[in-house]
Amino acid sequence: MKLLFLCSQNKRRSLTAEKILDGYQGHEVRSAGTETNARIKVTAGLLGWADVIFCMEKKNLYRIRAKYSDIIADKKVICLNISDDYEFMDEELQELLKSYVCDYI
Repeated sequence: MKLLFLCSQNKRRSLTAEKILDGYQGHEVRSAGTETNARIKVTAGLLGWADVIFCMEKKNLYRIRAKYSDIIADKKVICLNISDDYEFMDEELQELLKSYVCDYI
């Protein structure tokens, strides 16, 4: 399965998810941000590539719905409700991601 994680900047939450979950149970994982100044900005191609899209916050979900509604219409899109309170590779963030994502994959 191909998993895409989205947060705002693609510097902490979604990048952590990519690093710890890529290859987990054979899944391919990528990450991106929804802000214009994101490290890697979400694109139609990334959204099209993904089987499941995980948004860290509702604002990330709203942004992709507003711009890419046709591309994500038939996709499974999940909001994890993980606020931007963690640093890259934070241990608590890693545990949250593993526990939340395992419910969906």
